[in-house]
Amino acid sequence: MEDLDPPREQVGAAQAILDSLQQHGLHWDDAVLWQSTRHEAYAAAVNELLSSGQAFRCDCSRAQLKAEGGIYRGRCRHRGLSARVESAVRLQVEDGATVQVRDDIQPKLHQHIGAEVGDFVIQRRDGLYAYQLAVVVDDAFQGVNRVLRGSDLYDSTPRQVYLQRRLGLPTPRYAHIPVIVNAEGQKLSKQTHAAPLHGDSAIANLRLALRFLNQAQPPAELKEPEALLAFAVQHWDCSAVPGRAGIPESSLY
Repeated sequence: MEDLDPPREQVGAAQAILDSLQQHGLHWDDAVLWQSTRHEAYAAAVNELLSSGQAFRCDCSRAQLKAEGGIYRGRCRHRGLSARVESAVRLQVEDGATVQVRDDIQPKLHQHIGAEVGDFVIQRRDGLYAYQLAVVVDDAFQGVNRVLRGSDLYDSTPRQVYLQRRLGLPTPRYAHIPVIVNAEGQKLSKQTHAAPLHGDSAIANLRLALRFLNQAQPPAELKEPEALLAFAVQHWDCSAVPGRAGIPESSLY
């Protein structure tokens, strides 16, 4: 459960997500891992990178970053800022570094991470840990070797792969499915005021999701989420999933 940013979290949202998953027949194998309980592990990773010289503290403002075109150019790499200075922690990206990611659905991604991203934040100025760091540490901790997620996170994968290499962690196999978008091309989410899923419509929701992913439709007589999902797993065809970043919600119907 990605609860890394308390100021932005809505009360009850995490439990609502877990309830919705269960209503749709999606159950977890072990106890849920909450990122809010993992700060010691994240701190250990940050300290490892700082002590080995692979990360540094940075007090640059957003205005300074914007003036550099949004790509961090290493201004604080060699300043040696103290931990007493209010600052973020950035991973140092080697000049000319490139990362290539193979994806089971999307086209192969080749990113010049040094030129296109630059040194990126792994711990924010307010002390909160960055998603890129947390997900890498947690995937390794849980032994995750396959990641299936929305294509809105596709472009962040090279940063995670680069961070995995720096920490000596294995790289999972990735597949990014297209996300549902509204008429304006925005991903359906709380930021775009999308309506929540309803558990009493679980079967209809799952059938729509399978249609969206261009998968075989389960027989009409399947009325329970678990039975429907078992059929979907048995007939899953990754090659049939559309490779586009977003599909309008209206195309589902």
